Amino acid sequence: MAQSLSSFADLIGSADGSAVHLEMRDAYAVDGEADGFAAWKAGHRLDPSDRRSWWRPWLDLVQEVTGKGVTMRRARIVFEPVSEYIRFEHSGTFTNVAAGEEVRWLPRRNASDIALPGNDFWLFDGRIVQFNVFDGDGRWVHTDQTEDPATVRLCVSAFEAVWERGIPHEKYAL
Repeated sequence: MAQSLSSFADLIGSADGSAVHLEMRDAYAVDGEADGFAAWKAGHRLDPSDRRSWWRPWLDLVQEVTGKGVTMRRARIVFEPVSEYIRFEHSGTFTNVAAGEEVRWLPRRNASDIALPGNDFWLFDGRIVQFNVFDGDGRWVHTDQTEDPATVRLCVSAFEAVWERGIPHEKYAL
């Protein structure tokens, strides 16, 4: 069972200054995206001018958090050419940006010399790390949280290195 949006909302809502997310997989199989991914594969694309058709609880949360002054940044490390799933993710990322997230993309070939943790993570205020653990098929398994200083330092360093090299969403062409 996935972490609920309400429990995550409590965690992200406790951030005072920053919430950053590093994604390193080229495919995810999360429950909430299956229908959207299938529709995208069938040719459906979100219409940026029809906000009501794509706005969802996650985007409300992003807008609420960024509205109180918290900086939200997301970085994605991807193989190129990108997977079908990454093309799907990229096509909908304008929604994250519209809600207040900053998003960058880093081709994996440019990350070879960056020390990265073994799992995707969220980092809150540079002090709490939440790892998102997925199985080999991209299904969410569980989350692990830590405030261990060495782990936090690794995640801060990894994220900032990826962010520095990353290409802003609006400039990353597939």
